Amino acid sequence: MKLKFVLAGIVTFMGLGFAQAQDGWNWPSDEEKEKTAREYNAAYVDYMNSEQFVEATKPLNWLLVNAPDLNESIYINGVKVYHGAARTVSDEAQQRVYQDSVITVFDLRKEKFDNEARWIENKAYYGYQYFKNDKTKIPDVLSTFDRVVEVNGEFQTVDLLACYYDLVYRNYAYNQAYAKEEILSVCDKITVLAETAEANGADVSVPISTRDQLIVAMELIDCDFIENTLGAKLKADLTNESLADQIFKYSVQYNCTNTEAFMTALELIDSKNPTFATSQVRALRYLQNREYDKAQPILEKALTLAETDSQKADVYLDLSKVHAQAGRKSAARSAALEAAKLDEEKAKDAWLTIAQLYMESFNDCKGGVSRAKDRSIYIAAYNAYQRAGSSSGMASAKAQFPSKEELFTEGLQPGSTINTGCWIGETVTLATRD
Repeated sequence: MKLKFVLAGIVTFMGLGFAQAQDGWNWPSDEEKEKTAREYNAAYVDYMNSEQFVEATKPLNWLLVNAPDLNESIYINGVKVYHGAARTVSDEAQQRVYQDSVITVFDLRKEKFDNEARWIENKAYYGYQYFKNDKTKIPDVLSTFDRVVEVNGEFQTVDLLACYYDLVYRNYAYNQAYAKEEILSVCDKITVLAETAEANGADVSVPISTRDQLIVAMELIDCDFIENTLGAKLKADLTNESLADQIFKYSVQYNCTNTEAFMTALELIDSKNPTFATSQVRALRYLQNREYDKAQPILEKALTLAETDSQKADVYLDLSKVHAQAGRKSAARSAALEAAKLDEEKAKDAWLTIAQLYMESFNDCKGGVSRAKDRSIYIAAYNAYQRAGSSSGMASAKAQFPSKEELFTEGLQPGSTINTGCWIGETVTLATRD
């Protein structure tokens, strides 16, 4: 039985050796070298499993130098060993040697095995942890982060994007590596990665928060920079949609929406890819500048893009202003009434607009024949102010009502009705101001 057990052990050992060879174990052809390789491979693994990382580096180093094709495991475990050794020693110089060895192991693995996509993100992580304060090494670490994007197109560990932003900042601060326009462009490329990850369900709050803090720390953006630097570039190339998006975003973020650059960017964005928000903001700017002819078609476009009744009501209120300024008072009232129908919360604003239209129509509507009829528009205005809940407006309108004497002279009585005529065309109940 004992002999059979020994023989079975030999067969098992041979089987394992054959399996290892089949699984990518390439032992040295030289017998003595093979013996040493087997011994050192077992030794470093034992040290590693016992967390004796410094001791593990010696046999591992021999394998990396003398049997570099042995198996990918020496590179996979090599990162663990040298990283563990770096954390174990207190001497900074020796710690840096081990840290450099971690990066070297990644580079050697790339030379021997065509699977960079599996581990390039790990290399980026270790590089950032080790060298983020070393200005001479930051460019190399940044190159590794860039390589992650080249190889994988994304970061599986989304929080590494915060490190990516930080490296860009450090390269800017330590090495003066970018002009303002360049660093914003680089940050925007990282932001695209973050936005894509967010669209896929990832939480990107950490990297986005890091980005915003760093941009503020770098004092890169102000209204002058948006207007004179970014705006000048956009003027030179009015087809540059990405630059227009950048100007729009920064203008909103830094409260620089009164610049010419913002308006130029907004017009380009809204013409190419209109949304309710872009069309509404664009129209409001035209209204502020009293460019009513420009505002009207943009508002009409916004009406088609609106997704809610509340949004439509906002547009109708703005259209009411446009019509009023153009002297189209009946159209202005119709637009205001549409707003009131669509959104009860905006009904007061709508009726206030209508009341003001009535108040401003006396000179246009007076016929000069009947003072009671001419001043009846103020009664219509009073009623509109009442629906708007404006006591001050009601008082102003009542002050313009006909007097008792005027009604008596015309043979009219308070409480009787009269039609205002003109564009207003409302039948109101006569009342007096006194």
